[in-house]
Amino acid sequence: MSGTPTIGTPAIGTPAIGTTVSRAEGAVYDEGLRAFFAYRDLGVRAATGGAFAAHVIRAIPGRHAVPQWHTHDLGFQFVFVLRGWVRFEYEDIGEVTFNPGDTVLQPPMVKHRELAHSEDLELLEIVSPGLFETAMASG
Repeated sequence: MSGTPTIGTPAIGTPAIGTTVSRAEGAVYDEGLRAFFAYRDLGVRAATGGAFAAHVIRAIPGRHAVPQWHTHDLGFQFVFVLRGWVRFEYEDIGEVTFNPGDTVLQPPMVKHRELAHSEDLELLEIVSPGLFETAMASG
């Protein structure tokens, strides 16, 4: 079909992306947006020229969420819970607890806050663009 991208050919306007591998063994977790979480950059932001980012996020034992309403100025935010649990509150659907295997696709600019999480929480977050603004919001 004319105009249909083939495997290995990026679509128009898409950065050229090479195969990118991030190993769990020896992975480094750094500080990030929230002081009660540690973030492992999976290399997606660098590989996509900032179009996307992916992180594994872990709870830091002994640190807990401070529930603050906020929004993220981005086009796409997807979360997959790998281990433990996390409870969020969303302006549109209310309070939700996510367990291992649960996912959430958060719409752009949805007001939300984290209420609590388990000490062993680990989740995968994929966002676009790779860098975005977070703004505090009133409840």
